[in-house]
Amino acid sequence: MVKRLCCCGWLVFSSCLLLAALVSSKHHGNPANDLVDIINNNRTAHKLSKLNDSPGLGCIALQYAEFCKGNCSRNGTIKCAPSEDDFTEVFAPNCGVELPTIGTITGQIVSCHSKYLEPSLAFQHVLVGDNKALSILRNRSHNEVGVGMVGVHKGPFFWSLLFSSGKTNSTFVLENRGTGIQQKKGCYSGSSIPCSAGRKITADSVTFNHVVITGFLCVHLVQQLQLNLL
Repeated sequence: MVKRLCCCGWLVFSSCLLLAALVSSKHHGNPANDLVDIINNNRTAHKLSKLNDSPGLGCIALQYAEFCKGNCSRNGTIKCAPSEDDFTEVFAPNCGVELPTIGTITGQIVSCHSKYLEPSLAFQHVLVGDNKALSILRNRSHNEVGVGMVGVHKGPFFWSLLFSSGKTNSTFVLENRGTGIQQKKGCYSGSSIPCSAGRKITADSVTFNHVVITGFLCVHLVQQLQLNLL
């Protein structure tokens, strides 16, 4: 009986550790890439073509979001309008985008919220909450998309979606495949780099809470197992 109890206990405990690891890993990817998937699923559902996920455009979108920090209103709108020079002389060089490859930006959606939201919730409640945003999203002239997102410590979270009519691998090209980019905050799509400090402001606390709750559930399951086998 004791041997059986030990084996069952270790089985439950090991399963709980695996569950905690899965819960933790779920929050350490790149939600900007998830948003691109959601955008493309929405477009294909309306018989529109998928958009190429451009790392260069994504990095510029992150620069855009960084530029607009501090301009979030209570209703989630942003009063922020970077100039064309900001794109060509600040955003692109910061990302290492080759200047001759900067293409035409055919649409942009920039918004904010009081806190971080998971990609599906951000898409539905923050980014495409009106017909104007949906019209931009479903514009047939788009070929590429880039998503940038960043948070403010104890403040709002910002999302930036940029669309371009450029051709795949010929516009918004990163120098040395983007190896020179020093990403210190936030996330941008097309990148394999996990979200940096911009998301950790909220995501780490969410992850910690999930792991703690999972741990308590595991302890409870082991205790119930002991009672049932005694």
